[in-house]
Amino acid sequence: MNIALNRASLPHLPPGGYAINVARGAHLGDDDLLALLDSGHLAGATLDVFRTEPLPANHPSWGHSRTMLTPHTLARTLRDESIAQMVGKIGALERGEAIAGIVDPVRGY
Repeated sequence: MNIALNRASLPHLPPGGYAINVARGAHLGDDDLLALLDSGHLAGATLDVFRTEPLPANHPSWGHSRTMLTPHTLARTLRDESIAQMVGKIGALERGEAIAGIVDPVRGY
């Protein structure tokens, strides 16, 4: 696998730079990014995708002071569609039917 953002490419960001990955988790070398964050070369990183999803609970990015993790939901919310979906789910719950899209905390998404 060819990692595009790694120890060879990331140092080309200017000192104090900021890394953002919303593409694919496989594009980023986690250890390489964390080393540059720890060294102070990079000011921070926002990460929306990861090699392993959901991101394991013991992954160092979770508690790192220079990382911001987003929930991989960068799609725009359409108001009318969202309202229709909520109304449909409330109706299903009132009828005792199962609903889709429930977050499973054990799985992490």
